[in-house]
Order: sequence, then C-alpha cells, then structure tokens
Amino acid sequence: MVRPQSRCVLFVVSFACACAPDLATAQFANPARVSINDNRAPAGTLNDGVQTIHLEARTGEWHPDSDEDPGTIVRAFAVEDAPLQVPAPLIRVVEGTTIDVHIRNRLDVPLVVHGLYTRPGGPTAADAVTVPPGDVREVRFDAGTPGTYFYWASSTADPQLGRRAGIDAPLSGAFVIDPKGSSAPDRVLVATSWGNGRPVNDSAFIGRLVINGKSWPHTERLTYDVGDSVRLRVLNVGLAVHTMHLHGFYFTVDSRGDETVDDMRPTGPRQVNTERLASGRTFTLTWHPTRAGNWLFHCHDSVHLRLQPKLDGHPATPAAHDHTGNHALEGMAGPVVGITVRAKGTATTAEPRTRRRLRLVARVDQGGTEAEPAYGYTFEDGNVSMPAAPPYLPGPTIVLKRGEPVAITVENRLPEPTSVHWHGIELESYYDGVPGFAGTDGRIAPAIEPGKTFEARFTPPRSGTFIYHSHVDEVRQQQAGLSGALIVVDDPRTYDPAHNLVVLVTAPRRLADDNVVLIDGSATPATREMRLGERYRLRLINVHVSRPNIRIRLLRDGAPVMWRALAKDGMDLSPGLATTTAAEQQIGNGETYDFEFTPTMRGEHTIQVTTGAGMFLASMPVRVN
Repeated sequence: MVRPQSRCVLFVVSFACACAPDLATAQFANPARVSINDNRAPAGTLNDGVQTIHLEARTGEWHPDSDEDPGTIVRAFAVEDAPLQVPAPLIRVVEGTTIDVHIRNRLDVPLVVHGLYTRPGGPTAADAVTVPPGDVREVRFDAGTPGTYFYWASSTADPQLGRRAGIDAPLSGAFVIDPKGSSAPDRVLVATSWGNGRPVNDSAFIGRLVINGKSWPHTERLTYDVGDSVRLRVLNVGLAVHTMHLHGFYFTVDSRGDETVDDMRPTGPRQVNTERLASGRTFTLTWHPTRAGNWLFHCHDSVHLRLQPKLDGHPATPAAHDHTGNHALEGMAGPVVGITVRAKGTATTAEPRTRRRLRLVARVDQGGTEAEPAYGYTFEDGNVSMPAAPPYLPGPTIVLKRGEPVAITVENRLPEPTSVHWHGIELESYYDGVPGFAGTDGRIAPAIEPGKTFEARFTPPRSGTFIYHSHVDEVRQQQAGLSGALIVVDDPRTYDPAHNLVVLVTAPRRLADDNVVLIDGSATPATREMRLGERYRLRLINVHVSRPNIRIRLLRDGAPVMWRALAKDGMDLSPGLATTTAAEQQIGNGETYDFEFTPTMRGEHTIQVTTGAGMFLASMPVRVN
C-alpha cells in the first residue's frame, strides 16, 4: 500500500558506546566524517506514488560532542553517494505511498536490515533483509497506517535490544507515515545510545546518550513563539530507558508506539510533564507554550545527564563534580534539548501585592563523605522549621495553596553551589531552577553559591503532586538527599497527612546500598496506619537518580488490592483514565501518580517497591484497623 508523507518533528534519542581503541585501526583508515541528521529532510524522490530511496551503509567517524572534540568509528547509513548520517536518513511518506528502498552494503560484514515493511505489521524473520558485503538488495512495500516508526540494522542477527550498542548503534532512523491531506509541521527527535563495549561499571567504559546525533549542549536548539502549537515525534532506538521531562509546562501525549504500530490510547490523549519512553518505543506530543523563556526537554534519569570522558579517554572538561559557574552548559550532557520561547509583544505580568513567604535551606547532614556527601533540606514556614534538627531525610513535604502566590527563599549552606527545580510547576522561566540557562536574554538565573540565597516566585495554578530537587550536579546532590515532595491543595487547612500517603522513592546515599531504595528517606520505613472504610490518597513519586523501571504495588496477602487512578504528574485524569484497577504502577524517574484507596479488609498491607523485573527494593508496612 502507498501512504502520503506528513510533516512532523522527530526526536530520536540514542545511547551510544564509544568504540574501543582497537576498532579505530588501519581497518578504518581515513574514515569519512559523519553528518548530523536533524530529521527535517526526507530521503528519496517521489514519482507516480512511489518513493524511491537509495541507501548505503559505510564506515565513518562520528562526533557526538562538539565537532572539535574527538570522534569515534561507527557504521552508519547514507543516501547513496551522500555523507553518512546519524541518525540514519529520515524515511517519510504520505499514507498511500509505495516505498522502494535499494540498500547497498559497502561494509566488510553482512548487514541485517529491519523495519522496512507495511505498518502495522512484523517484525518477522521474513521482514529482515540481509545484504552481503558489496551487494545490493531491493525492498518494495506499501507504507501502511500513519504513525511514527523506525528502521534499524545490525551486523549480527541479534534482536534490536540485543544488538551491539557500539559500532552498529547509529544504524537506526525514523520512519514516518503522514496522513493524507495537510499535516501540521512537527519535529522528529531520535534518541540513540553508543558505548565502547565495556560493562558500564568498568572504569574504562565510555558512552554517549544523544538526541539527533548529538549530546547536550551540542544538540540542536529549538525556537518557538508564545502561542505556537508545537508537535514533536520522540523515538528511543537506543538501549537506555528515558523519562522525558518538559520544564514548566504540560504536553499532550497524542500517541504511543514502537517499530510495528502507533496507536492512540483507547481512552484518548492525556496531559503530562514527564513521559517514560522505553527502549524501542515512540510517542508523539503536542505542546502550547504560553510563557517566554528558556526551557529544557530532557531525560530525567540523572545518571544520563552526567559528564562522560572524552571519546579518546581523556577526562571530561570540566571534570565530573567540578562545580562550574554555568552548570547547564558546562556540567550537563546527554539526551537534552534546549527550547527558547519568544514573547509576543511587550506584555508583562503584574506582581501580586502579597506573597506567602517561605524559606528552604540546603544543609550538610550527618554521616557523609567528600565522595558520598549527605545533604538535606529544612523548610521554614514562619518560625517553624521542618525538621528542626538532623537527620534531614526525607526532604520535608511542602504544602502550598492553589492560586496563592509564594516567594520561597532558597538558602545554600552547602560547601558547593546548588539550585532548586520546581518540577511540574507552571512558572516563569527565571525561577525554574536551571542555573546558567533558565530565564530570558539579559536575565539568566544564577547558581546559588555557598552562603547565598535565591528567591523563587510562582503561583501554583492547580492542585496536585509535584517534586522539588536540586538541578546542579544532579546525581551527586539528589543522591545526597536534595529532593522532596511538593503538594498543592485547594485549602492547606484541610490537608490531612494521615489520609495523604506520600511514597517518595529516592536513591540511597551510599553506592554500597544500591540494591535498595529509600521510601520517604528510609530503607525500612515505619508502619502507616489506616482505618477501614476511609478514603486515602496515595501520592507516588519517583525521584531516584537511576531507576526508570520501578514498580510500586499495594498488596494484601501478597496480592494487589484495588485502587482508583486520580492524577498523573499533578494533572487530574480524564474520566476515561480515572479507572479502578489492581494496585500496581510502573513509574519512571520524575513521574508522579495519585491513587485513591479505600480499605475494605482489616489486617496487614504492604506498599512494595521492586524493579521492573520484580527484584525487591523496599517496602512500607500499612496496618488497617
């Protein structure tokens, strides 16, 4: 079948591993430079309803950091006789188009190509096309159903998740089928991963997580105007799970899919600010920016944002944990996209006459070391400080009133710079908590130096469950204890902590304890009490630095009870999504979920946290009286 092509922005995020030094030997002498593909121009030519594409696979040198930084030898696709591209050339057609792909293999190994078949469908053994070295194969098929898909190749017969993450990793590209008729402009973001073939815990491991072929801050900057309708297609063809977080706004998840299918959820689209994207998965989103400023769209797995050694093995510049004056541009890397929203006109927002004034203090806690510090927050509301004395785990739960302007003074009593990001809160860019980036031209937010303060001003527009956490040296400071729950309610006077169970999942401070997680600051949290027949709101928060596959269950006698879904990322669910289901939820880093639970039986219950594969991490006892 033949499908027309639509214009949509595709973001492909990949995790790439640097090739071991012995790969860049005489076998790959004088490699061609790999170009970066921004997924704006589709490959091939259209004639009489047939899109003809000539692809070839070659070896080249890819530079995922700056163009001046060291590169690495990879296998990549190109349009025949054109420069190699990472990600691979964009295949984009309109529903109803026939696609005729000619694949030339200029490698010295066989090439197994996947994803060139009618959608929905596959993948089956018959869908894989093997091209011997020096040979050409032709694949002709009808495009199929509109959606966001991908194609990929490998020098082995391994499945997509099992293929080498190194030299073959860039052999992946977006495949978009647009509906007939006009289509709103969009961008395609492809995330991929690459590594040097060594285990991640090996001191010689070098890797890259990139979007459209580059690692932050070298990724493309996107620019929009207030009032625009922004459409993005986000693809994860790498090996890492990404939870993609948009600062300061909600976006609508229009569809989700994978290599084979792309469908709306049965209950329709939903609004979130963080969306978990597993390897081999895709989603499309729509976003309407209403406030000017600089905003980040990034993976919320903090480990993915760490600086990595250069591809020649030399240390990163600056070195890891070197607290720079511009953290966003000098201290972050990986799957991050910077977005600038331009104002329309000169309209300004009037400053409220009064604000509720609060104070959040970052402090040194007990028992830390230089390598594994112990930090925490105290929260001061009037003359009351929570907690009054160490230890400072968990981070105090901040309760705000919907629609009430606040001014929160963040004081830094640490020996290093810090900041606070108000995760999920709709606010002005300058107060977003990303030093060196957040704000507008001429007014960029600074890091909070030791002994200094910064006043964050915002008015929370909706009730819900949110997060606050450090956005400087994210792994070090968040793992040290700098995170907490932020709850917005209609009336704080009626907020009852006994009927609002915050389940805050964070990383332990010591790497030696990495086989567990903390629930509300403890690996062995105290028993929570409930009463039979009363309604409780469970506020689930995952702000762990490196666990995007956590599952949280509410069990009785080892089996899930029933709960009703209420909200995702602080946004109330539509009636079609607010359903009663078995009490089990997968939750990625930076996501929050709210559920309502009414106990119907007395006795012992358990809130259990496991990995996605079921490995036990922690539990909280719950007793129903």
